[in-house]
Amino acid sequence: MDGFLVVDKAPAMTSHDVVAVARKALGTRKVGHAGTLDPMATGVLVLGFGNGTRLLQYITDGDKSYVATVVLGAATVTDDQEGEVISEADASKITDEEIRAALSKMVGEIQQRPSSVSAVKVAGERAYDRVRAGEVFELAARLITISSLDVLDIRRTGSRIEIDIDVTCSAGTFIRAIARDLGSELAVGGHLSALRRTRVAGFAIDQAITFDALKAQDFKTLDLADVARATFSVRELALDEVAELSFGRPLPSNSGEDIFAALSPDNRLIALLKNESGKAKPIAVFAAAN
Repeated sequence: MDGFLVVDKAPAMTSHDVVAVARKALGTRKVGHAGTLDPMATGVLVLGFGNGTRLLQYITDGDKSYVATVVLGAATVTDDQEGEVISEADASKITDEEIRAALSKMVGEIQQRPSSVSAVKVAGERAYDRVRAGEVFELAARLITISSLDVLDIRRTGSRIEIDIDVTCSAGTFIRAIARDLGSELAVGGHLSALRRTRVAGFAIDQAITFDALKAQDFKTLDLADVARATFSVRELALDEVAELSFGRPLPSNSGEDIFAALSPDNRLIALLKNESGKAKPIAVFAAAN
């Protein structure tokens, strides 16, 4: 059995918790996910199972959308509400215009430093393991793209400000880091208090099943071919081309330079193709020759 599921992850559980339940519901251990969500976060978690796990890397590389709440007036060790507060300041005098101006500087291609308490590896170790061991360090900044960053609402409570934002960004972007950097730019500290992922590549929240539905095995899975059609440019194959690709042989070049999903006349995903040296070469074969 091969395919995909889109789950609306509930709060207070890890992405691995969802995978563990999916393995039981699907009757296979071959289940993976595209893009880890922190325990406090909710929203779109794309699961691939069977041969679907081989497509996950391409889903993970797609852009993502989030809605989130930033709190100004306190910085935390984790850059979210789960961590210990390490500094506080009165944010009440910061204007809405200053907030919007600071956020606008983050739109486009920027260098972003990941949160130290994260799954990023440093010298072979997860960054969060090194922080828990008492080490103090900063991860190196890396290039990310924030396509849009819109302010939905601004609320004021005493010395703190809450800002609801809607973000579309490239893979590898830390929304917690947006909160941290906004607080730093405005010199009052900032952290994330809520995070919901609304889209991963072509998978939106309205396609997601609830965690309860997953546990109850009350769902329909997405077919590999349908996922491929929604994710890649499509190349419809003739029967002789299906045979060639099944043996891993190249075909005449694709009509474009993107990755193409090669689909059989009976709507099976045969391979992913990419142009190289004047040929369309398979970078992954899903229907090998018998």
